[in-house]
Amino acid sequence: MIKGMRIVAATHNPGKVPEIRALLGGHYEVVTAGSLDIPEPDETETTFVGNALLKARHSADLSGEVALADDSGLSVAALDGAPGIYSARWAGPDKDFAFAMRKVEERLEEIGSDDRRAWFTSALAVAWPNGPAVVVEGRVDGLLTFPPRGDRGFGYDPIFIPEGHSQTFGELDPAVKDSLSHRARAFEKLKAALID
Repeated sequence: MIKGMRIVAATHNPGKVPEIRALLGGHYEVVTAGSLDIPEPDETETTFVGNALLKARHSADLSGEVALADDSGLSVAALDGAPGIYSARWAGPDKDFAFAMRKVEERLEEIGSDDRRAWFTSALAVAWPNGPAVVVEGRVDGLLTFPPRGDRGFGYDPIFIPEGHSQTFGELDPAVKDSLSHRARAFEKLKAALID
């Protein structure tokens, strides 16, 4: 990948662009698939890696440009890894993560589990139009806490305390979160594979 080139982020969430741009070291112009009117594909795969690859190939083939996709989510040990690849779907059509976080808490209460172990996974795929692709995966482990704390980050960040920290991803300084998140770990692997 040539520094300065445009990369299509296979997302309809403009909130992800600053994070992706920062994680790529600011070396690339990042536009969203949504801004190019590329429809979201059906995520039919059963793994984060499978869905990231599907989304990257879809955006690369429809845009004719290099595309980057991320599929990520929260997995809860006591819930057999749920919500996992369905993390966004648990938030419903309105992407209401306050609702999704309550749902996690309610499920844990229903099964009577005190096990709060959880992890975030991020699979990143870069695809060239009608060509090759590279896929990597990053993970960060931690514990859940309720009620949610902090208003930084997005998604399930306010209920997740990464290992070795006392604050949730929703409370941590964004630079600290970016240095240890699942996405940061995946981007380090991606940069090693593509850029360095």
